[in-house]
Amino acid sequence: MNRDTIAVERHDGWLQISIAREEKRNALDRRTRTLLREALEAARGTARAIVLTGHGGSFCAGLDLKERAAEIAAGQPDTAGEEAIALNMALREHPAVLIAAVNGMALGGGVTLINSCDLALAASDATLACPEIRSAGFASMAGPTSQLLLARKRAAWLLLADERIDAITAERWGLVNEVLAPADLLPRAQALAARIAGYDPAVLRETKKALDHLPASAAPAAWRAAMDYGQTVNAALRLHARQPL
Repeated sequence: MNRDTIAVERHDGWLQISIAREEKRNALDRRTRTLLREALEAARGTARAIVLTGHGGSFCAGLDLKERAAEIAAGQPDTAGEEAIALNMALREHPAVLIAAVNGMALGGGVTLINSCDLALAASDATLACPEIRSAGFASMAGPTSQLLLARKRAAWLLLADERIDAITAERWGLVNEVLAPADLLPRAQALAARIAGYDPAVLRETKKALDHLPASAAPAAWRAAMDYGQTVNAALRLHARQPL
């Protein structure tokens, strides 16, 4: 089923959701954020596993910053951050097992999507980065969620060094579970989703609850609080930028 900027492929007990904005490196505009949440909601009670990937050579380049800037310039309320948090919380709290199939570049909000999934596989040519600092911004969701998952110096490298990390480094750090040849990525993710879909739904549900209960930092409340805090950092940066020298 194609729905404009996403594509949903349904299988027996699992489905694949692809971000389909290849010309925009699969950046998340408002329509895509809405469609992804709708697809996740529609999958409740029917899918026990979900593969999330991107069309073409990119997984996700983060939020659509051009759309966001245009809306702000037009005097519209800036709701992109809150909508992105809602999308990632929908991933975190979904009863299905979420599997990120990282097929290329993941920037900023694309890293957040990976962090929010239960499992992550990456193509050997995939790269991850949080480049917000070069535009005087803070990676307000990718940063805090990476801090929940990584040692401080590794999170600092993502946020301060402004360098991409390759798939092998992401695996070594624990941001992805497995690195595969690009041609093997989707078949592996799909086979994993099909196998997980065959497990007892109650067992999957309770196992996900256990993963979110211990350690406490993995609890949904901690993720929500971390991303909310990230929004306050950028608010402070914007206020600072308006102060006279």
